[in-house]
Amino acid sequence: MELAHSLLLNEEALAQITEAKRPVFIFEWLRFLDKVLVAANKTDVKEKQKKLVEQLTGLISSSPGPPTRKLLAKNLAALYSIGDTFTVFQTLDKCNDIIRNKDDTAAYLPTKLAAVACVGAFYEKMGRMLGSAFPETVNNLLKSLKSAESQGRSEILMSLQKVLSGLGGAAASSHRDIYKNARSLLTDRSMAVRCAVAKCLLELQNEAVFMWTAELENIATLCFKALENSNYGVRVAVSKLLGTVMATALMPKQATVMRQNVKRATFDEVLELMATGFLRGGSGFLKSGGEMLKVGGSVNREVRVGVTQAYVVFVTTLGGQWLERSFATFLSHVLDLVSHPRATQTHVEAVYSRRCVSFILRATVGSLLGEKAQIAAAKEICQAIGKQMKAVEAVVNDTSGENKSGAADIAASQHVMVCALQELGSLVQSLNATASPLIQEASIGLLEIVTSVLLHPSMAARLAAAWCLRCVAVALPFQLTPFLDRCAERLNNLKTSPEAVSGYSFAMAALLGGVHQCPLGIPHAKGKMVVSIAEDLLRTAAQNSRLSLQRTQAGWLLLGALMTLGPSVVRYHLPKMLLLWRNVFPRSLKELEAEKARGDSFTWQVTLEGRAGALCAMRSFVAHCPELLTEDVIRKLMTPIECAMTMMSHIPSVIKAHGAHLKASAAMVRLRLYDILALLPPKTETDHKSIEDQLQPNSASGSGALEHDPSSIYLRIPAGEAVPGPLPLGVSVIDASVALFGVVFPHVSYKHRLQMLDHFAECVKQAKGVRQQAVQLNIFTAVLSALKGLAENKSTLGPEEVRKSALTLVMGALDNPNPILRCAAGEALGRMAQVVGEATFIARMAQYSFDKLKSARDVVSRTGHSLALGCLHRYVGGIGSGQHLKTSVSILLALAQDGTSPEVQTWSLHSLALIVDSSGPMYRGYVEPTLSLVLTLLLTVPPSHTEVHQCLGRCLGAIITTVGPELQGNGATISTIRSSCLVGCAITQDHSDSLVQAAAISCLQQLHMFAPRHVNLSSLVPSLCVHLCSSHLLLRRAAVACLRQLAQREAAEVCEYAMSLAKNAGDKESSSANVNPFAPGVSSRSDIHCRHQGVNITETGLEGLLFGMLDRETDRKLCSDIHDTLGHMLSSLAVEKLSHWLMLCKDVLAASSDMSTATLLSSGKDEESEKKDEMDDDTMFTTLGEEDKSKPFVAPRWATRVFAADCLCRIINLCENADQAHFDLALARSAKLRNPTNDLLVLHLSDLIRMAFMAATDHSNQLRMAGLQALEDIIKKFASVPEPEFPGHVILEQYQANVGAALRPAFSQDTPSDIIAKACQVCSTWIGSGVVSDLNDLRRVHNLLVSSLDKVQAGKGSSSQLYRESATTMEKLAVLKAWAEVYVVAMNIKKEAESKPKRAIKNTDDDDDDYGTIDELPPDSLITLVQPELPTLSRLWLAALKDYALLTLPAEFSSQLPPDGGAFYTPETIDTARLHYRNSWAPILHAVALWLNSTGFTCSESTEAAAISGLQKRSTTVSLNQASGAVGSAKSLPEINKDRMHLILGVSIQFLCSPRPEEPIEHVTACLQALHTLLDSPYARVHIAEDQLIGVELLSVLHRLLLTWNPSSVQLLVTGVVQQIVRAAQDYLQEKRNTLNEDDMEKEACTVLGEGGDSGGLIPGKSLVFATMELLMFILVRHMPHLSTKVSDSPSHIATKTRLSEESARLVAATVTILSDLPSLCSPAGCMTILPTILFLIARILKDTAIKSADNQVPPPVSAALQGIKSIVTLSMAKTEAGVQKQWTALIRSTLACILEYSQPEDSVPTPDEVSMLTAIALFLWSASSEIIGVQSLQNGCMNRFKNALNSCDPWVQAKCYQLLLSVFQHSNRALSTPYIHSLAPIVVEKLKAVERNRPASNIELLAVQEGIKVLETLVALGEEQNRVQLLALLVPTLISYLLDENSFASATSASKDLHEFALQNLMHIGPLYPHAFKTVMGAAPELKVRLETAVRASQASKAKAAASQPAPAIHSAPTIKLKTSFF
Repeated sequence: MELAHSLLLNEEALAQITEAKRPVFIFEWLRFLDKVLVAANKTDVKEKQKKLVEQLTGLISSSPGPPTRKLLAKNLAALYSIGDTFTVFQTLDKCNDIIRNKDDTAAYLPTKLAAVACVGAFYEKMGRMLGSAFPETVNNLLKSLKSAESQGRSEILMSLQKVLSGLGGAAASSHRDIYKNARSLLTDRSMAVRCAVAKCLLELQNEAVFMWTAELENIATLCFKALENSNYGVRVAVSKLLGTVMATALMPKQATVMRQNVKRATFDEVLELMATGFLRGGSGFLKSGGEMLKVGGSVNREVRVGVTQAYVVFVTTLGGQWLERSFATFLSHVLDLVSHPRATQTHVEAVYSRRCVSFILRATVGSLLGEKAQIAAAKEICQAIGKQMKAVEAVVNDTSGENKSGAADIAASQHVMVCALQELGSLVQSLNATASPLIQEASIGLLEIVTSVLLHPSMAARLAAAWCLRCVAVALPFQLTPFLDRCAERLNNLKTSPEAVSGYSFAMAALLGGVHQCPLGIPHAKGKMVVSIAEDLLRTAAQNSRLSLQRTQAGWLLLGALMTLGPSVVRYHLPKMLLLWRNVFPRSLKELEAEKARGDSFTWQVTLEGRAGALCAMRSFVAHCPELLTEDVIRKLMTPIECAMTMMSHIPSVIKAHGAHLKASAAMVRLRLYDILALLPPKTETDHKSIEDQLQPNSASGSGALEHDPSSIYLRIPAGEAVPGPLPLGVSVIDASVALFGVVFPHVSYKHRLQMLDHFAECVKQAKGVRQQAVQLNIFTAVLSALKGLAENKSTLGPEEVRKSALTLVMGALDNPNPILRCAAGEALGRMAQVVGEATFIARMAQYSFDKLKSARDVVSRTGHSLALGCLHRYVGGIGSGQHLKTSVSILLALAQDGTSPEVQTWSLHSLALIVDSSGPMYRGYVEPTLSLVLTLLLTVPPSHTEVHQCLGRCLGAIITTVGPELQGNGATISTIRSSCLVGCAITQDHSDSLVQAAAISCLQQLHMFAPRHVNLSSLVPSLCVHLCSSHLLLRRAAVACLRQLAQREAAEVCEYAMSLAKNAGDKESSSANVNPFAPGVSSRSDIHCRHQGVNITETGLEGLLFGMLDRETDRKLCSDIHDTLGHMLSSLAVEKLSHWLMLCKDVLAASSDMSTATLLSSGKDEESEKKDEMDDDTMFTTLGEEDKSKPFVAPRWATRVFAADCLCRIINLCENADQAHFDLALARSAKLRNPTNDLLVLHLSDLIRMAFMAATDHSNQLRMAGLQALEDIIKKFASVPEPEFPGHVILEQYQANVGAALRPAFSQDTPSDIIAKACQVCSTWIGSGVVSDLNDLRRVHNLLVSSLDKVQAGKGSSSQLYRESATTMEKLAVLKAWAEVYVVAMNIKKEAESKPKRAIKNTDDDDDDYGTIDELPPDSLITLVQPELPTLSRLWLAALKDYALLTLPAEFSSQLPPDGGAFYTPETIDTARLHYRNSWAPILHAVALWLNSTGFTCSESTEAAAISGLQKRSTTVSLNQASGAVGSAKSLPEINKDRMHLILGVSIQFLCSPRPEEPIEHVTACLQALHTLLDSPYARVHIAEDQLIGVELLSVLHRLLLTWNPSSVQLLVTGVVQQIVRAAQDYLQEKRNTLNEDDMEKEACTVLGEGGDSGGLIPGKSLVFATMELLMFILVRHMPHLSTKVSDSPSHIATKTRLSEESARLVAATVTILSDLPSLCSPAGCMTILPTILFLIARILKDTAIKSADNQVPPPVSAALQGIKSIVTLSMAKTEAGVQKQWTALIRSTLACILEYSQPEDSVPTPDEVSMLTAIALFLWSASSEIIGVQSLQNGCMNRFKNALNSCDPWVQAKCYQLLLSVFQHSNRALSTPYIHSLAPIVVEKLKAVERNRPASNIELLAVQEGIKVLETLVALGEEQNRVQLLALLVPTLISYLLDENSFASATSASKDLHEFALQNLMHIGPLYPHAFKTVMGAAPELKVRLETAVRASQASKAKAAASQPAPAIHSAPTIKLKTSFF
């Protein structure tokens, strides 16, 4: 293939390959040429042009296939338009000669066709350059048209179309000729020719005025004729022609009209013509009536469908604005169609006509009009319905009988009503909440009009009205409950009118069926109301025979509808329902017999209807309430069902007796019976005879309408249908019996199976003619259904005779002429093989088909048996049928080459695709031959055989899947396979049929999945974009699905290539304008449509196009794929192209539904307006339809806007994960300065707010929700972003007004609960975010919450209820949750303010004064807003918590729930209420804990109540009686408090036991914070300490929590709670000890208090200390795994000693603190049990965390450990207690020894922090008695550590060491300190003496010296009087040695100077202290005295000097670095 990629055809390479591969090689070369010519250098092309032309013209006569000739022609034309045009006329002549050639053989045909294609391509590309030769060419083509066969005819017509499009108006002279010759071919027998003619005439009508003037009627007639017996392709082409011509006739588009003074057609004429086609079809209205009679009167269905499509084309061509203006006329015309008696001759025909009219309305109104225009259209439809209804009422009320045609009028009006009401319903449903003006404007009166139709005499109209009401209620859920009430009321008032009973019950049933689409539901009581109405109807049915039937039907219909409300409602009515069901049917066989004897035909009819109704309600129950189907209920249901089955066998005799009109009612009973049996779990004993009888033919298939089965009005609509369309009764019964047969068959004994199969064979034999086919079809469907049932149940078919019987049945049908039967037989064969599953059986079947296929020559058996092979392989799978693979494939490949019969090719290729799919990798060996066959066929089969091409596409896809990921490889064979696949895709992509194109797209999609590098996106993406505007849904679906996959991997490339399409399109248009100077004013509309179909991509790119599609598409799958595609593009591109995506969202959201502004802007039509020379007036005509194409069709609809709002939230989240600069204005601005292309979210904040605001204040509820969500996200993410220009402020402050304005509408009276709930959430987020600091500004939002609090207090029984009770629950809990969140924030602010030291009121820095003091709120500002509401709130919060606690009880305690519900929920809606409680309990719990902590435990219920009545004058009807009922007030405060404690602890423990993994972490933290807060209050502490088990339980729950929740924030909170529990226990114990001491009992009793008692044993599960240690150990080991020997010894443990993270360090510190508190909870013996562990852990932690750091910081764990050592060593009781003295001593010594050992510097570990270790040692020395640690070995160790530290080279260590020594030397116990003084003092003196030589260079070194001097001074002070002189003799000379003389003072460093000052001051201080000794020392050394005096003088002199110049600042003699934590 690579050799084919050259500019000239590589003829050598071509000669070398085999004959078979040459066409592929040539095609590949032409493909290459097609790409390369456009891009090539012109001079290169011109050089080789001669040779190229030779090669290409040579190919014309080499019989090229269809795809090749297309490409060949395209390349030749391109070559001439790029290179020189000298020889073009020669080539043209050559082609004309070939066309003239008289050779008619099949071999010469391809050459002729290629020549024809070339002529067309030349004219299309070069147009008027060839103008001189065109008359000859056209004549030549027309001549050969007469004699050509069908392929030639269509090719010539396509060529003519290209000639016309190339020449435009210049071809006028030939227009008439072409028209005359072409029009007769519109009724050609070949469908492909009809399509080609339609396209050719469509091109012609652009220029040929006569077509839409004089010839208009003829064209219409021709089109109608062409539609007769047409296929889909023809209908599309002809309807496009017809619609466009009619639109042009109405609104001509050229100036020619003006010149020729043509008479324009009027609107009425055009519509009249179209209507003729719809009503009379092709049997022209110009001919005499004779022809009409022959046709038999009814219109050909194809014609009607074609005309329907033409109507849509007509309106679409004229555009949305035209439709808006002319809607009234158009609507009345379309509705007249369906009221015409010709359209409704039979019921089935009427249903079809209605479908057509509905389609016209939906396709135009639904997609062309924007939301405002749709509302206007809905008004028009309302008026039309009203008008009709008035006419009907006139007839009904006309008793005089003057109006003879009245009955006919009513019959006609019903169809009009159905169409109008369905369209109205669909409109309202698509408008959703934006339709509210329709309901609210009284002038429209939509509801009155629609409800009036409920009284229409015709059932169809009543049902349609009911359906329309359901649509309105689903769109506007707040109308649902009022509607129901209104219908119920009318039903009661008009009980005596049969129509009213029927109509209003339909409406109620429909409304109930719609409830499941309204998330907020309806009040529970409505269920009771419906039941009572239904009961009443059923009870009174017998009273009045005129109403019996209607009342019976209505009653059961309502009960059936009630079941759709689901188990929560039905549960309450089930006993009553079971009773009703039992009573409808006779109880016993005897009663049944007796029944037969009585009754007339009417009572039987009522009885049957009643039973059908009961069974229908049963089916609805089984389908909608499966949870209620217990064994018992099923048993009770089976009684009436079995009775119904027995009754069915008696029915025939009843019908005989009473007349055939009972047949319908009987069939209805049967249908319902089958339906319910198919749903119930199958039992084997059912009776099958009843089913077999059913399989008889019935007419009227395929026409669904509501009136066929009223129960469908309340069922869920199957996906993808707009309106339910149940099939006619006869058809439904068969369908139901077939379904039931499939369910029952697997459960039947083999004997019965055989009987049934034999019976079927007998039925087939007996039936004759048409009937036989129908019977066979029904039987086959049943058998297939049965086999499928067997396969699903994994059971087998049965013994040999059953198989035989089944086989004979199936095999006979494989040769049936009816293709559907052959399909069914093939399927059945495959399924049978699957069920039997034996190799021999499969082999037998396969062999049978092989033999047949080898011998048979007729099409029927060849197709049937080839399908049988495919099905065999499909159902048995590759492995089961592997041995037959080779034979099957070879036979099918042979059949596929049978060019004489496209049908055989289609079936065999279809089977081949099935085999490839099912064989998987086993097919790998046959891939090459199959592929080469597929390619050969693609290159040769005429494109008109679309079915063959579709199957080829399927085969290609299957092959690609089979080869799979191998396609990435680079081997020779794989490369060949891959390029073959790509060539195949290229051919199918270029096919004209949409199905084939869709197959090509999915093949490329597969290829891209397996070998992405080899799929060329630069050509694929633009072609997909073109398909996005195709009129075929299939193609659009395929294109979007493919884009979705591409966008997942390569979003950026996809968008880029799509944009390139937009750029190229722009170039093309402008270039074509230049080439063609004579072009008429406006290229035709359809032309713009066809030629640049892809040019709908504007600067918004593919994303913009997809957003636009969301507004036009209604297909669910398509829309969800578009959502996904946009989602993938957003995730990968939004952050880089932020502005672009935000603009996209903004444009969508900003689209007000007002389109009026758009009409003024005519965008992008400038090329046209240049042509002013033509005549000004033609602009009058062009504007209309034209503008429509350039603008987006309609403003974005609400669903698209919701999607855009969701995108907004996604963009914010994406930015959050991308870069912090997106949320920091200062960073963002600097980034923007560095690089202007940087685009950061924070710079778009105003846009974000505006978008959220637009969404939050929209009409549409969904959009409001999305907008509020976006607003909340924005507040959360931006709340803390500072405003760089105003320090102390945040950037959101300037948007206060917007936020307030966005929230206000959500709190209006009629807002649905879910929106209020969301808005409360946003309010609390906003208030709590701290953005707004001014109280007055906060009040605006705060007042919203206050107003909603009033609503909460209104209590449960508020009257105006629209939604389910749980909606109210949701709303109230949301309000309480919001208040709770605000209160929590307020309390936090207050707490922070209290903990901060009070600031000076006046700031010293004047500049700061502006805001510093004014704007800072008083610390309790927010709390002042909450305070007044607290008494109410606290009560409501506690009530909500109590509800929540009850609702979380396990099911077995459900009997404890209060029977009438809780404070905020009703018992009926418990299940939905649980969810709302689950969302809101956590903040409420936290708030309650805060409240109890601040005031609550001192405040009882009664004082609360008083406080409320005092504080609030509001309605407080809420009755929250405590559990004790009325005695509530009598509870004492301690009891109340106890209840509250139990409640809070219970809720917390229940939750923390096992939080679901999907719980938000906020709930866990809120719960822990609540516990922490609670335990701050003294009452709670006592409560938890009194009953130790509560504490233990809580600790074990927290331990469990830690096992599953990892975040360190949770762990920190847990340690906080643990600490609170331990402290509580400590306080309690202390209290107990104190009271014992006061009672002055013997001391012993006191000390035994505490855990461990005398023995020291701790019992796990009862011991608080043990539980605490367990939990703390868990935390420690998680952060420091090496602490646990288990962990560190395990093989998976990697010993790493990394530094702890900051969070871990805080955690470890917290645990150590708690650990060191534990001994105080134990008795002395208990202490000895736990201390070894605690001391070990503390020492180890000290060792591991005390690591030297650069900044000498002490990490938190170290300070905690030191603090712990101190508290343990100083434990009072251990010293006093004799029993444990020895153990205690040993423990302390061991610990000190450990620490000494740890502090020894090792090489491997990081250097330990000597200071911390020394501190620890000093703590021991300071706190423990000398007896314990005066041991020699310990003493030596300690001294060594001090010595090392003194000699350390780090001055910081020296300084700290001096400090610690000081504390040791000063120890009160001389016995302890003396040895240390003796040992260490000399070293100190030495070190200090040495300083003279090495003066300090830094502050730290200076500090060390100063600290050392302090030690010496202390020693002097400690010495006795007699030793004072010696000691001073050490100190004074050292100090004097630090003084500097005057010369060196000036040049000394600052540290050195400071030392000088320090020494001088100390000397001045010492002198007076010890005058005697000082003199002695000074006298002994005169040189010292001199130095001292000099220094003093110098100092005084400098002081005097400084005083003279300025007041001297105080000298900082204090050390400049303050020492951290002192532990003494």
